[in-house]
Amino acid sequence: MLYLTLVIAFIASIVLTPIVKRLAFRIGAVDRPNYRKVHARIMPRLGGLAIFGSFIIGYFIFLPEESISNAVEPAFIPISTAILIGALLITATGFLDDMYEITAKSKLLGQFIAAAIVVIGGGLEISYINLPFGGELDFGYFSIPLTIIWIIGITNAINLIDGLDGLAAGVSTIALVTLAIMAFIMGDPFVLASAAILAASSLGFLFYNFHPAKIFMGDTGALFLGFMISVLALMGFKNVTVVALIIPIIMLGVPISDTFFAIVRRVREKQSISAADKSHLHHCLLNIGFSHRQTVLIIYGIAALFGLAALLFSQATLWGGILLISVMLVAIELFVEVVGLAGKNYRPLINFVKFFGK
Repeated sequence: MLYLTLVIAFIASIVLTPIVKRLAFRIGAVDRPNYRKVHARIMPRLGGLAIFGSFIIGYFIFLPEESISNAVEPAFIPISTAILIGALLITATGFLDDMYEITAKSKLLGQFIAAAIVVIGGGLEISYINLPFGGELDFGYFSIPLTIIWIIGITNAINLIDGLDGLAAGVSTIALVTLAIMAFIMGDPFVLASAAILAASSLGFLFYNFHPAKIFMGDTGALFLGFMISVLALMGFKNVTVVALIIPIIMLGVPISDTFFAIVRRVREKQSISAADKSHLHHCLLNIGFSHRQTVLIIYGIAALFGLAALLFSQATLWGGILLISVMLVAIELFVEVVGLAGKNYRPLINFVKFFGK
């Protein structure tokens, strides 16, 4: 039944996207070119409605059942209901931004309320983690704010990489497929079905969003995808060992790394961390000389490598996992310095190697 649902969600996305495109032009939800953007013509930007609509269709056809591991306490409403309410609210927030370009504070408020509905209303929170060498770290009163920060952080990380045709949709699809595989391994049917249905919806949208795009997902889609990925990742890995908690961080390596080094770059250049710039990962690859399509495919490949690393990490021993993380961190740092993601003059590792190589 799940396979049929995935096909339906995929087809629904393909059918809904042209309808949403016409709606976007009719109501004026369009993205106009400016100095920060790479497109040269006015584009409709409500594509996320098609992703959201096809996901909802697939979700209510299959009606994923919550596993015992998803039953969280205390909760005012079932976690599945809380997720749907939060998803509706975050999508509405993105829709308002695509229509009226609301302020950053208004968007953050919408994200906070959506996250709070899931965390407080649905009872989903990271309350403790088991430490690798024994003992337990209980977050206590910090569990709710930490979980809300995680959801808002990943939501915005997906939004930040939505800078090229098909980039956010493709990276999100890769992350969702990885998440579905992990849920299958861990025996979590709710996360498996939800992630797979959302991946099928996002993949259908890519038919219109891959370069040259006919429509953008806008904040409607980026916020929705980021919210769902952050929540589903939490559901799969909450209240576990610190090693297992690293898995979703690896899985979302592309948006998390891009966001982290954007903060580093802005701090080094004495800019506000919320300041917009044209130095994100996709901008850096374009500046090196890669084409639009090549840049997107390279980032797809990086996202797939992160997904594979997450799967390997989940099956590794403790020391094997530590070795894998160490190699990954060095590789990420080297890549960041080569492409200039943290700034053109940021090259501590390369300079260190050169110094000792003399």
